[in-house]
Amino acid sequence: MEKGWSCHQGIPVIVKEAEMKVIGMVEIPKEPITNPIFTGTHVTTQVLSLDSQDFVVNIVNFGKGVRNKFHSHSTEQLLFVTSGKGIVATEKEERVVTQGDVIIFYAGEKHWHGATADSEFSHIYVTKVGSILTPLE
Repeated sequence: MEKGWSCHQGIPVIVKEAEMKVIGMVEIPKEPITNPIFTGTHVTTQVLSLDSQDFVVNIVNFGKGVRNKFHSHSTEQLLFVTSGKGIVATEKEERVVTQGDVIIFYAGEKHWHGATADSEFSHIYVTKVGSILTPLE
């Protein structure tokens, strides 16, 4: 799809517009994660942001009772709960969250998130490309 014309070093070139992409969550394979930031081994991820230049978008699936340890990000992090029951926590509070809840952690905010003892838990997370995760425990 043409967006218009531009000039590069005086030569006219066609500028193409990016096209929409639809990704079905069930089509993306679940890959096991082995990382010391998690309190257990029953964690998988699904990479959704295959072509984004601006965002990292993935699904994280936690087994019952598994969470990540306190950490922070250098940019904001958004979580969109897709299934199960989880806990999101800062140093000041813990909240139980379920499908449809949206959470924002601000840049530098110390937090953790994961499944309750009696439920698996999945969320989509969004951060900016280049965001740095800092483990804090």
